[in-house]
Amino acid sequence: MNAMEDVVVLIVGAGPVGLATAACLAQRHVPYIIVERESSTASLWRHRAYDRLKLHLAKEFCELPHMAYPAGTPTGKNQWVVLVRDMDTSVVARLATQFLVVATGENSAASIPPIPGLSRFEGEAIHSSAYKSGRAYTGKSVLVVGAGNSGMEIAYDLATHGAHTSIVVRSPVHIMTKELIWYGMTMVQNLGLNVTTVDSLLVMAANFYFGDLSEHGIMRPKIGPLLLKSQTGRSAVIDVGTARLIKGGVIKVFQGISKINTNSIEFHGGRQNSFDAIVFATGYKSTVNAWLKNGESMFKDDGFPKNYFPNHWRGENGLYCAGFARRGLAGIAMDAKNIANDIVAAMDKMSC
Repeated sequence: MNAMEDVVVLIVGAGPVGLATAACLAQRHVPYIIVERESSTASLWRHRAYDRLKLHLAKEFCELPHMAYPAGTPTGKNQWVVLVRDMDTSVVARLATQFLVVATGENSAASIPPIPGLSRFEGEAIHSSAYKSGRAYTGKSVLVVGAGNSGMEIAYDLATHGAHTSIVVRSPVHIMTKELIWYGMTMVQNLGLNVTTVDSLLVMAANFYFGDLSEHGIMRPKIGPLLLKSQTGRSAVIDVGTARLIKGGVIKVFQGISKINTNSIEFHGGRQNSFDAIVFATGYKSTVNAWLKNGESMFKDDGFPKNYFPNHWRGENGLYCAGFARRGLAGIAMDAKNIANDIVAAMDKMSC
């Protein structure tokens, strides 16, 4: 054992407490020695903390003696800090805000489902967001995947430009006219009629107008069009002439894809056809979770709000979202008004 050394103050532990005490002693010119079992100061923070760990209190309550936080450090007072970049100059700015409105919406990025063999397909495969006109496909065999409004209208456009057109209709879908949907919404909103009653009238009128489409591979959902939209966000298809072409055999209907080969596609039931191109009208997805951190209280893993309409738009700590209700422009308008009113109320409360 070495000879004993006399010290004025011995501090055991080089964590925040030991460092703070040492700093105060140094200001008073009192000599000290710190002993620490780890290889660094503040080892708990440096080596045993998870990546997203942050102080829970405002910075003025978390400062150690004689070393204040830099002026630009976030206060922690329920503020959101966002890094943004000017796309022209590449200059990065740091913005701190009391209120953050996520308005990237439900259609941020194209969504193409994983289908066996897609990467081997030698023809053209695009998402509907890249589709412009059927003129480029005249005389070609084209498969449209997805029977929503975009898929049905693209199929019509292809067929009328001379493409040999097929469409995949996997799920039941309501096909309506624009006038029927208008009458239905008017009866519910302006006349106060029961949605179920109005849906029954719409289905009867659609069946009379379009006839039975089930023999052509298109089934109707068991839930009426307005109630289906309210409960799931799925819209009825507004027909632009596609139904007539399907009934006339101009547009062929398939129920689902089993596998994609280099130049052909195998469908459920064993049928196989060759195609020059595939257009995926399979919708979009939210990308909010790719850039928003600490939004777990409001958003699910799929990037949509945890709460359902009409209580989806407000989160915690000044976080809002608009355009995630799957209710089109009418839903967006409702979100915008609710958010603006809530922010104004919060600001008035803070100023009192």
